[in-house]
This record gives sequence, C-alpha cells and structure tokens, in this order.
Amino acid sequence: MPGKSNYLEDLLLNGMLRNTGLLAQSGSVYVGLKTADPTDDNSGGTEPTIGTNAYARVAVSRATGSWGAPADASGAQRTSNTGTITFPTSTGAWASGAALTHFIVMDAATAGNMLWSGALQNSRVVDATGITVSFAASALTIEES
Repeated sequence: MPGKSNYLEDLLLNGMLRNTGLLAQSGSVYVGLKTADPTDDNSGGTEPTIGTNAYARVAVSRATGSWGAPADASGAQRTSNTGTITFPTSTGAWASGAALTHFIVMDAATAGNMLWSGALQNSRVVDATGITVSFAASALTIEES
C-alpha cells in the first residue's frame, strides 16, 4: 500500500501546527482529554463537558514556537509541544471522575473536528477541586506516518 513521503508528512505537521510551508494554517489548535481511545472518527471515549467544573480545551498556537520541527522517528515524522500545556484547575470532577487516558487535538475550542489523538503516558483522574492537568514540554507528541 502506498504511503506518504517524509516531505508530505512534514508539510502536514508544519502547516497544521507550526504555520509554515505550503499548507500554513494560522490561529490555534485545541488540546482536550478523553476517557478512552477516541478512534479515527472521535466517537470513542468521553471528553469532559466543556465549561463544567472548569474543564476547557487548551489553545496552542499554530506557530514554530509552540511545536518543534518535525523529525524522523522509526519511519514516522513527529513533532512535540515546546512549552507546557496546562489545563484550567478543576472546580470539581471531570468526566464523572473517570480516568482520562487519551488526548485529542481539535480544530476548535468547542465541537469542531479531531485532527490527532494519542494515549497518555499516565492516565489522570480528576475527581475533586484543585487538580491541574498539564503536559510538560515535549510530552505531547503528534505523528504522521
């Protein structure tokens, strides 16, 4: 089966996340959380309700300063966040206190289309007030293969 070239993978990552190249997109992408693998159509898992108990997707600028330059890793082109991505501090349980196991990258702060997803290295349970979830720099990796 034919696949994408590294060149095309770089175009997609640079355009969608870094606002560079032929496919440059300005604005932001929005990182959210899910209770299970969202699958390719974003039908899996549950995202905490936006606006409930301070849950909100986090805007990350489509800029070279927000995402690293794509690099080859085992035949796939990968990029990672260059700064910390921090969700609002909870004011109560998110997703009824279920474990949050996956991240999603969306094209809108609410609703919208899923662009990428992935499993978290460590699941998180937000079951009380005062919990802050964050991704350290380089902890959220987006891959094109």
